[in-house]
Amino acid sequence: MIRGGRSVLVILALMLASAGAIRLGAGVGTAMAAGEPTVDADAPLNCPAPPLAVAQALTERETRLAAREQAAEERFAALDLAETAITARLAELQQAEESLSRLVTVADGAAEGDLDRLTAVYEAMKPTDAARLFAAMSSDFAAGFLGRMKPASAAAILAGMPPDAAFAVSALIAGRNARAPTE
Repeated sequence: MIRGGRSVLVILALMLASAGAIRLGAGVGTAMAAGEPTVDADAPLNCPAPPLAVAQALTERETRLAAREQAAEERFAALDLAETAITARLAELQQAEESLSRLVTVADGAAEGDLDRLTAVYEAMKPTDAARLFAAMSSDFAAGFLGRMKPASAAAILAGMPPDAAFAVSALIAGRNARAPTE
């Protein structure tokens, strides 16, 4: 029974302590609210002046930050100038490329026209005269012209050439597209 009596006493002591704490806590909030000074929102706050070393360090830091900010602004300005210059240079290069492309097209057209005219001249020649000329040419050069000619004209010229020269030219014409892709 001693044991049961002790637990009742402990419970009773805890209840008394809780009731006392509640009574003490109820008045504390009111006392604290009544004791607070009123603060005017428009009144300036009086802060003590910082120590001289802290003020000097803050001033130096602000100066360094301002210098960094100025350097960053100068870099951005330089980057903007470089970007503008690069854009202008790219536009100039694009125009030069287009101009060069037109010039190459004109030159290719002129060269192709020259080859067409020369091929027509060789076709208009007597086959025996043309055969002597083609026999004197390099095989690659002769094969280029004979490949462009009408088959009847090319056959008449090949027939008038020496057999070894005619064979070399014929082999070049036949193998010209042998390595071309089939797909």
